[in-house]
Amino acid sequence: MEEMFHKKSEAVRRLVEAAEEAHLKHEFDADLQYEYFNAVLINERDDDGNFLELGKEFILEPNEHFNNLPVNVTLSDVQVPTNMYNKDPAIVNGVYWSESLNKIFVDNFDHDPSLIWQYFGSAKGFFRQYPGIKWEPDENGVIAFDCRNRKWYIQAATSPKDVVILVDVSGSMKGLRLTIAKQTVSSILDTLGDDDFFNIIAYNEELHYVEPCLNGTLVQADRANKEHFREHLDKLFAKGIGMLDMALVEAFNMLTDFNHTGQGSICSQAIMLITDGAVDTYDATFAKYNWPDRKVRIFTYLIGRESAFADNLKWMACANKGFFTQISTLADVQENVMEYLHVLSRPKVIDQEHDVIWTEAYVDSTLPQAQKLADDQGLVLMTTVAMPVFSKQNETRAKGILLGVVGTDVPVKELLKTIPKYKLGIHGYAFAITNNGYILTHPELRPLYEEGKKRRKPNYSSVDLSEVEWEDRDDVLRNAMVNRKTAKFSMEVKKTVDKGKRVLVMTNDYYYTDIKGTPFSLGVALSKGHGKYFFRGNVSIEEGLHDLEQPDVSLADEWSYCNTDVHPEHRQMSQLTAIKNYLTGKEPLLQCDKELIQEVLFDAVVSAPIEAYWTSLALNKSENSDKGVEVAFLGTRTGFSRVNLFVGPEQLTNQDFLTAEDKENIFNADHFPLWYRRAAEQIPGSFVYSIPFSTETANKSNVVTASTAIQLLDDRKSPVVAAVGIQMKLEFFQRKFWTASRQCTSLDGRCSISCDDENINCYLIDNNGFILVSEDYTQTGSFFGEVEGAVMNKLLIMGSFKRFLVEFNLCNWWHSDLTAKAQRLKQTLEPCDTEYPAFVSERTIKETTGSIDCDDCLKSFVIQQIQNSNLFMVVVSNECNCETFPPITMEPIEIRYIESLKCERLKSHKIRRRPESCHGFHPEENARECGGVLGLSSKPALVALPLFLAIFSR
Repeated sequence: MEEMFHKKSEAVRRLVEAAEEAHLKHEFDADLQYEYFNAVLINERDDDGNFLELGKEFILEPNEHFNNLPVNVTLSDVQVPTNMYNKDPAIVNGVYWSESLNKIFVDNFDHDPSLIWQYFGSAKGFFRQYPGIKWEPDENGVIAFDCRNRKWYIQAATSPKDVVILVDVSGSMKGLRLTIAKQTVSSILDTLGDDDFFNIIAYNEELHYVEPCLNGTLVQADRANKEHFREHLDKLFAKGIGMLDMALVEAFNMLTDFNHTGQGSICSQAIMLITDGAVDTYDATFAKYNWPDRKVRIFTYLIGRESAFADNLKWMACANKGFFTQISTLADVQENVMEYLHVLSRPKVIDQEHDVIWTEAYVDSTLPQAQKLADDQGLVLMTTVAMPVFSKQNETRAKGILLGVVGTDVPVKELLKTIPKYKLGIHGYAFAITNNGYILTHPELRPLYEEGKKRRKPNYSSVDLSEVEWEDRDDVLRNAMVNRKTAKFSMEVKKTVDKGKRVLVMTNDYYYTDIKGTPFSLGVALSKGHGKYFFRGNVSIEEGLHDLEQPDVSLADEWSYCNTDVHPEHRQMSQLTAIKNYLTGKEPLLQCDKELIQEVLFDAVVSAPIEAYWTSLALNKSENSDKGVEVAFLGTRTGFSRVNLFVGPEQLTNQDFLTAEDKENIFNADHFPLWYRRAAEQIPGSFVYSIPFSTETANKSNVVTASTAIQLLDDRKSPVVAAVGIQMKLEFFQRKFWTASRQCTSLDGRCSISCDDENINCYLIDNNGFILVSEDYTQTGSFFGEVEGAVMNKLLIMGSFKRFLVEFNLCNWWHSDLTAKAQRLKQTLEPCDTEYPAFVSERTIKETTGSIDCDDCLKSFVIQQIQNSNLFMVVVSNECNCETFPPITMEPIEIRYIESLKCERLKSHKIRRRPESCHGFHPEENARECGGVLGLSSKPALVALPLFLAIFSR
């Protein structure tokens, strides 16, 4: 895995070197005329059929490697935010010299075909992307994307920072000014990342913490906290007189105190002042709290068109290594806020430290068409590796000019390929986390299911490990990995499967270590009983190839038997074709896993007889005359599968089963099929039956799946080597059950009690309490407790079933309510913990009887396990309604917190590890580049100039 990370980093490093060399050779030309490929305008024509300016012909072709999006793999193109002039001289010059990156983009892709998007985000705002692709505006004709707001850009451009935002809410800020101020705060929040900390104070003659709970402290700038503060911004209103001195003292004290706790960034510190004026320069306050070291930078934002107080605000910024800017309209906000990033990047630029950064996992939503593909085809999680690009021109060294940031995206699935799934066992998995404890990759990082439908988590990049490995309540595993330890840890876990409806209880051994050259730590989870031993077999290549070429054979598409990404001519090959070509010598350049392929050949040979058996069953019509059994299947620990259809493909009741549309039931990158995993947890030789759950609100499944594990039962500690099963029509299965239930072993063949009796109800339920058979067909697929609450309650009391609470969602999975406000798509967020109940039968229970006191009657029942299965027959007397006991449901239980507990949760700080690099200040930094000019007013010039000059002479 370390080799893969290094390879991606080197691709980015080549881009940095090329960009800095190209800029060094370029001389700025204010009159430069240059026709570049504008990503919005390419291939666009006017009414006369002529190409628009900057919209020349740009060949685009669908490319499978890029999700079949139309791209140009020979050229990049350039996106410019809608609020910027696309022929501004600064942009045109930047686009011109960065054109040289095209060659490096192509070379990188040829060298490493697993690369996807590569790009250069300019400090001027334009975004050069490879391969070139057309960008489509939204319904309002706007492209709001600004590369400088992206996490990868901010992390690469600046060092971690602690920020206090002061917002003037005095009476003069009423109306549009307050609206602009709120938008300015929101834009500043956009520029903060998970390694930053912040708080917001509104001030007039009093101080008002925007979140009163967080008085005197800072919180991590993760998405959850930022959105929480945004909601509180709407509650601000203007009145009274602004007492800035009081606010400044509070901000300085808060930064000092928080720094002493050791919890913050321990790097850069800043105060962001948003106001429509300041009557003083407050040099006495700065002299007491910030001079001479000036450890806290002051950034001032003058709101409105008036400039009467501009001189004081300029002086405050310049005297404290900050920056001054004036924001007159909402349209000015974005560009003016960005200025502070240039200032904070100066020390890093002067140091010429090209720190490599890696982001957390996130869902790419840069392109609208990519977003639509994610909605249609499923989410693609990725991480970004990025590096800053600096100006190396001698005259700009002291100014510390950041040119931009280069980066490339890495799909998380590429990381999984470096750890072969077949070596981890049935339930084993690999995962990785960041220095903040957030997940980079984990099999539980997936969509949630709300009201039966997939619902995207509002944010994937701030999902903490404790949210998915929630049994680690003391964060032992999480904190050890954050601190880059190498060790082992064990705990009992409860893993939900089948749309979260079922739970598997097992003990996991966790092995973990750090990944060199990255902020990540890697973990591997192996379930006890699986993954420790590996069965090996040996057959000849000729035998294996013969049986591998049968039409019923397939391999796991997402497993890497052979690396087909290295050479372009291999990219269209399936894994099965690649193996055949590798073994026959047709493709000697293919890089393949010899050990895995040998095991695949063995599985193909030893499983070949079952194909003949299935064929004989299909030909023997008496065995399946009513075509109740529709499909038989086998899977092995190598991702090898055999499938036999007993009906035509068009006659299958469940068309998605064993296809890519039903990912939970096929081998994929992070888990074995559900029928395989559940069978492996059953007693050897027994079958597990289930009704597949639909993602729709109601369970509409009309099939039953049955599977069993194949294990060598000898003295050796043999692993489960395969699983085999069938899928049949539900109606066929139920008919078989009713027929069997009427067959009694008494001498006269008569039953003392029968499901035909009017006084009893008969049910067939599985080990998770779901009904497979009921006299009321509409109850099929329902949870037994919803139908017979009193009986289920008694079974829980008796210990026949156990109830678990699983998937404990912590505070940064949120409720979403999308609303448009202030030209911004916002989410109304509310923290919640949710407990999901799940039920599992006790294996030792073979038969149990019981009765329930229902006030005025007794309700009796008997439950009996069906031999060699996970099924139970339950017979319940129906003469007693027993309304005393309510239904037991599987509805999630949302935990609402009182305000004091919400506050404690906001204040809590989990252990995190700071980035190793910090560039807060540099002695050669030119602090005069601060947005203002000395001597603009008599007061700053005459009264404070001696002190001012003394400061700058240090």
